[in-house]
Amino acid sequence: MALPVPLFDTLRAIFPGDALDSGDDALRTAAGDYSRHAHRPDVVVYPATHAQVESLVRACREHRVPLTARGGGTSSTGASVPLAGGVVANFQRMDRIVRIAPGDRLAVVEPGVTNEALQQALAPHGFFWAPDPGSAPWCTIGGNLACNAGGPRALKYGATRDNVLGLRAVAGTGAGFAAGTHTTKDSTGYDLTRLIIGSEGTLALVTEATLKLTPRPSAVRSLRATYRDTASAAQAVARIMAQPVTPAALEFMDALALKLARDHAPDADVPQAGALLLIEVDGTPETVSFAQDAVARAARGEGLIALDIAADASENAALWAARKALSFAQRAATQHKINEDVAVPVSRLPELVAGAQALAAKHAVPLVCFGHAGNGNLHVNLLPRDVDEIERGYAALPELFALVIALGGTLSGEHGIGVVKRDYLPLALGESTIALMRSVKAAFDPDGILNPGKVV
Repeated sequence: MALPVPLFDTLRAIFPGDALDSGDDALRTAAGDYSRHAHRPDVVVYPATHAQVESLVRACREHRVPLTARGGGTSSTGASVPLAGGVVANFQRMDRIVRIAPGDRLAVVEPGVTNEALQQALAPHGFFWAPDPGSAPWCTIGGNLACNAGGPRALKYGATRDNVLGLRAVAGTGAGFAAGTHTTKDSTGYDLTRLIIGSEGTLALVTEATLKLTPRPSAVRSLRATYRDTASAAQAVARIMAQPVTPAALEFMDALALKLARDHAPDADVPQAGALLLIEVDGTPETVSFAQDAVARAARGEGLIALDIAADASENAALWAARKALSFAQRAATQHKINEDVAVPVSRLPELVAGAQALAAKHAVPLVCFGHAGNGNLHVNLLPRDVDEIERGYAALPELFALVIALGGTLSGEHGIGVVKRDYLPLALGESTIALMRSVKAAFDPDGILNPGKVV
């Protein structure tokens, strides 16, 4: 679509100089994200203040022009792709850490701050923010909120929804509002904060967030358990999560994941095994050994090949080398990765792994299973290498999602729905639930201008 001239003139007044860009490079960059979906917008604007965002939304609403928010562009579901064109609001210039308050265990930040920059700013204060997605150097806090990002630490410390106290935002009506508090307890009205988080920019544009901080543990210990096969490792996960000590992280890698990591990083000492668990426990020097022993006892069992325990920080890093190498290894293996993020109850994890591998064999497509096993949240990635395998890979998806739902699971643990999984939403949610979601969308965004074509 082409922007109405009056709207373009209004945007130019709101965003002077290089705060508005309709050049080819800017439009090409804003067209896509980590998914393979792309659609060029008509213009990109770079808000710097909450007031500018209010004016922007009001202007787009007046002319019924789509408006899509963008952070680091790291979504793997197409959440930040402007499917209907229109205006992209790139929040990279709203990158201030407004306040860090260790005494209140909170930080107030703008949405363009990257996850890594925030963690670096918090470290001298002895705190961290729990969400730690693999894209931390590039993803923004606004994007983390939009997709309810997680990561390995979500097992013990929760995902984004569990670590935000409040926010300031602008609804699709153009009205600014605040939700939540600066306190860790709040029982005042509807919880709009948690509603906005994970809504992928379809309800409101966040301009400021108050984040709950967690003290850095003084002691961390890593364990690596290798197993004969995936079934043995999956059963070990269930045992570990059935005992009282909650690991800080519990990551799973299958045999193909290990092979890819070994081929990509031959110096990383990636073991040969049917499956691997990477486990991290944390606490104080007085408690971490107890936690380590408890988890190690649960990890031992049928199919265990070896159990290695890191003695210091350098050995911790060495044990995690295989996991760190995996994302790059998959990209090296194929440019056509079908990246699926699903979650099931931990007790059903063995069935998910076995079922996914059976589907890969049925459709003759290479498959890698890895991820945050302690949450039952696995990345079930198909790795097609040619046109025929791509077609067979996508044909397997409905069966994969049906398996996940049959196991009591959900379509996404941390990546969100975006456009990639939008058509599968009825598998997970009943029509009455989706209808309620659409009613919520209509209340926040009556003209449907915010990130149209996503989620519902």
